Amino acid sequence: MEINETSFQIIADLLIKRTGQQLTQSRRWRIGTALSAVFKEYGVENAEQLVCVLADTKDPLLERKIVEGLLNNETYFFRDKPTFDQLPKDILPLLAERRKSSRRLRIWSAGCSTGQEPHSIAMDLDQQRARWADWSVEILGTDISQHALTIASRGLFSQFDVQRGLSILQTLQHFSEGNEGWQLSDNIRKRSRFMQHNILGRPPSPEKFDLILCRNVLLYFDNQTRNHVLDRLFSALAPDGFLMLGAGENMAGLSGRFSSSNGLLSTFEIASACTSFKSASTVLAHGDNPA
Repeated sequence: MEINETSFQIIADLLIKRTGQQLTQSRRWRIGTALSAVFKEYGVENAEQLVCVLADTKDPLLERKIVEGLLNNETYFFRDKPTFDQLPKDILPLLAERRKSSRRLRIWSAGCSTGQEPHSIAMDLDQQRARWADWSVEILGTDISQHALTIASRGLFSQFDVQRGLSILQTLQHFSEGNEGWQLSDNIRKRSRFMQHNILGRPPSPEKFDLILCRNVLLYFDNQTRNHVLDRLFSALAPDGFLMLGAGENMAGLSGRFSSSNGLLSTFEIASACTSFKSASTVLAHGDNPA
């Protein structure tokens, strides 16, 4: 679908205002497909007509639907397996040792989309149930998309979803097949809770997290916004906690608050010299509390 430059810029500005994400020229082609359901709902045929409706109505619900349509909700169970396998193999055992006195663990999956990441963590914990039997373990999944979070909370997935990242054995262990799809067992589903949260804003909880996963989220931000997000994650992480990024993400040229954690792929700890850096209350030019 062709889209003129003015309409493209209006939509791109809306996305960055609400989420901090850039809609680059290389992603311009997605607009027609991503917003096709919105076109149909509002009785328009293209982006130019949709922008006119938005200009006439100033409808915040339409703004939200445009933004949600443009978000990339790509995820799957145990995504980037070599990276994800670090959790049960290296990170969770180390955190178990560090938290053995409190026997409490807090995990935040930031930008969790439809929930496969936190549910995968819950499955890993279930495989190590003897170790975590008398622990208090909280898994929080957050995302800006309420539609994605509804799917995450319900734990109902399609055949396509369960085939991505899960073995047949894992599927049979943790899901039951019904008329609507594959339902995640309550034992796994209830280990996680979900809430809407904009990662540009303040952390979702005043309590520190022992492990934060923010994978494949920074890819859509410019460097200034990435540093702002890393400041927010820094302020939410326990001093001896871990931050895990996506397999293709790193800290090169970004925050000096974190250092690579013993060579673990895409996993970082708070740098020992972190106290010399600026406060985590950096304010972006486009606002500290985006809607």
